[in-house]
Amino acid sequence: MTGTALPPVVDADTWRRELDALRAREKAATRELDAVAAQRRRLPMVELPAYTLEGENGPLRLADVFDGASQLIVYHHMWFPGQRWQCGGCTWFTSQFTRLEFLAAYDARFVVVTQGPIAEALAYKHRVGNAMTWYSTADSDFGADVGAPPGGGFAVNVLLRDGDTVYRTWHTAGRGTEQLSHTFALLDLLPYGRREQWQDAPEGWPQGPAYGGWPSAEDVADLYGGRT
Repeated sequence: MTGTALPPVVDADTWRRELDALRAREKAATRELDAVAAQRRRLPMVELPAYTLEGENGPLRLADVFDGASQLIVYHHMWFPGQRWQCGGCTWFTSQFTRLEFLAAYDARFVVVTQGPIAEALAYKHRVGNAMTWYSTADSDFGADVGAPPGGGFAVNVLLRDGDTVYRTWHTAGRGTEQLSHTFALLDLLPYGRREQWQDAPEGWPQGPAYGGWPSAEDVADLYGGRT
């Protein structure tokens, strides 16, 4: 680390005082996030039409995507027609979700929906080693109606099912999706953070372009997939 900027070195008592001051802000932020979640639980909802999506085993109703659960989190994966490698950010982001069975205890499921045709989507899922369950909305208005149209960006929607009726309860996009991920929380704990220029950092801290440290879709395939 020679030549790299470092935090100042202080005695243990000074470090503890600085940590305690930061901890007070961290605890306040935790309480605010609890309040935000409480407000989210009180949001109204809107009824959705009876969409038909395409899954690995053929067409199915949106209500059936829940697979018996009453709650569904949908990640809308960006899709570029005719491209071998899809959005690197989406590919990397969804690669971290490999153990989702615990959601069954909460009557919930978490899936990927994309505008790509199902055969292409499933081939891509295998290519990059993605462990989630994928569905296609290529022949449905579902994606376009919930903020993820063809050619659009990534998004997250949360749905609630009552019998065969499905409701939309929450939506986010952009950095709002970070709350689903452990990756950014881990990076933000590090002394040098995400090393991206937009972040507030001390003078001399190593920083580069936004997304500079993110693996590409090819990188994810090399790590987890078959690249076929």
